[in-house]
Order: sequence, then C-alpha cells, then structure tokens
Amino acid sequence: MKTVRVRLDKRTYEILIQFGILNQAGKWIRNVFPGSHAVIVSDQTVSRLYGARVQNALEKEGFQTSIHMVPDGENSKSSEQLQALYDAFLRVGLKRDGLVIALGGGVVGDLAGFAAATFLRGVPLVQIPTTLLAQVDSSVGGKVGINHPLGKNLIGSFYQPKCVLIDPEVLQTLPPRELWAGAGEVIKYALIRDGDLFRLLESHLEKLFRLEEMDLLESVITRCCQIKAWVVEQDETETELRRILNFGHTLGHALEAETQYRYFRHGETVVYGMQWATQLSCSMGLISEKDSTRIQSVLERFPLPPVPKFVTPEGLMKRIGVDKKQTATGLRVVLLKRIGKASIVPAKELDTITHMWLEGIRYGQKNKK
Repeated sequence: MKTVRVRLDKRTYEILIQFGILNQAGKWIRNVFPGSHAVIVSDQTVSRLYGARVQNALEKEGFQTSIHMVPDGENSKSSEQLQALYDAFLRVGLKRDGLVIALGGGVVGDLAGFAAATFLRGVPLVQIPTTLLAQVDSSVGGKVGINHPLGKNLIGSFYQPKCVLIDPEVLQTLPPRELWAGAGEVIKYALIRDGDLFRLLESHLEKLFRLEEMDLLESVITRCCQIKAWVVEQDETETELRRILNFGHTLGHALEAETQYRYFRHGETVVYGMQWATQLSCSMGLISEKDSTRIQSVLERFPLPPVPKFVTPEGLMKRIGVDKKQTATGLRVVLLKRIGKASIVPAKELDTITHMWLEGIRYGQKNKK
C-alpha cells in the first residue's frame, strides 16, 4: 500500500492507494470514524459497479448504510441535486455523528462533499474516487462545491475528508474517454511541479492511459497526490500558492460553461486550457519556445473532441470575466516559467491570445479531417 499524508494539524488525514482497497473500505474507514451510520452518495453508473461492494465492506465492520444516487454527469453539480441530498440525509436520519461517503468521480465528490460540509454545519466525509481525474485531483485537498449557470465551482467551500481511499483497479471499468480526461490533470501536475514526471509522461503517455502499465500508473497517481498534498499543506484555502493547481483551468472552465457542461469532460477542457496557457506563457516571454513546443507536442497527442463552431473568442472572454480567480485588481492567471515551474501573474493579452488559440485549434481540426 502507498500512503500520502496531508498534514493539516488536527485535520491531518491519509490518502491510501492500493489495488483492491474497495474490498477493505470498512476496515480503513473504521480507523478514522467511530460512528455507525454512513450514507453513500454515488451516481447511477458507479453505484451499479461498486455500490454493493462498498456497502458490504462497511456492513462487515458494523456500519448501518444507505445509498443515495444522483444522475450521471456534470449537471448534477447543481443546487437542485444539493437540495435532493439534504432531503435524503433527513429521510435516513443522518446526524452530526454520521458519515457521508462520496463514491464516484469528481462530480460526486464535489457535490457530496459540499453537502457534508453544510448539512447540520458539517458532518464527517470520506472520499472514494473512482475516476482517474478524481483520484489524482478533486478528491484530495478539500475543495467541494457546485456550479452556477454563469460559471463552474462558483459556489463552494473548503472541507477536508477524514481519509481518501484510492483503488487503481476500478480504472479498468472506465471508458477510454474518461481515462484521457483524467490524464489531463496528471499532465498538469507534471507541468506545474515535476519535470521528471513530464519526461516520464512524454515517453509513456499512450501506454499509461491505455492501462498497459498499471504498476507505473499507480506510482504516477501517488506522485500526483504527493504534489497536491504539498501544495494544500502550504496554502489550504488558496490565498496564493494553491492557485497553481488552476493551471489550464481559466480557459478550461470558460469552455465548459460556454458549452453548458454537456459537451466536454472537465479534463478535456483543462488540456485545451493548458494549450492556451502555454501559448500565453510563451507570448509573455515567461517560457522558452523550446519548452513550449515540447508541451504542445504532448498535449496534441490527447484525443480531444473538437471545439464546437458556436464557441467564439468573445463568448470565452465573457466567461473568463466571471472566473472565480478574479480579484479587485483584475484576473491573475497561472502560467509557466519552465516545465515543472508555475507562476501566478496578472493577465495580459488575453483577448489576442484567445483569438489566436481558437483560430489555431480550428485550423488544426480542419487539417485532421
């Protein structure tokens, strides 16, 4: 078993990474939670695959359990589904000494986590992420929340779990598109913090995310969790350093919102966003053309859906204008100084770069046909 500790004084917790850990979920959760009542929140797909397995593992340790399912997809990160969760908690009699378990991808983790953070002013939470994106990113660090029609994750909180259980085995049931979406967040960690990880991904990208090198993938997941834990320990509530985790997200979130959260996976928009941010980094003289070319060459290997024709630079800029990373002095963006080193700087030339980026994407997509 690989263990990553997130050190936050009294709220310190562990990320446990092991093949087959789902079958022992009750034992590990019992180590951090003395109560007996647990509500599992999952989506319909994950519940069908793993709900009974987790429920059985919990009941072996004496837990009283129930499962509440939310619809699949990003649109479940809504005020309507949040209210439905509150209703479910009340129906089953969840108290402050009960437990919420988020079993699923980033949508479930964010939604269930925000419900746990706000129900009865906070009930304990455990994250069991079942997508690559959630395993390397969204389940770690305590960011929870829902979307607003004007933007992604505009309503939320910081609420740390009691533990995170990661089972790489579950990735074998993910569709290829979901694996590649998660790979986008993996590349992000390499670019902002670990040049050696980027070099590994350069040479193993396709084999890793076709699940042909599972032992190596487990190590990559662990490394991403280590980077995330280090950043969160330095800056839990995103006053400065933690913002580097948003590399690629400024344009990515705008692209998601502009397509109504129905067209792209989150990790796909992050890849597009990293292309945009790398182009901006090079334009502003922060990163060398050589590094920019290396990065773009790797990002172009991702199988991405084409950007819809109705997406315009003007529409994206309007979305960027309500990005939650705005400050009183304007938008600051995460850019690169080199591979493995990120920096947070005031935004410049966004309109020009957005036009150039979208024009380049459309040209490349046309040539691929």
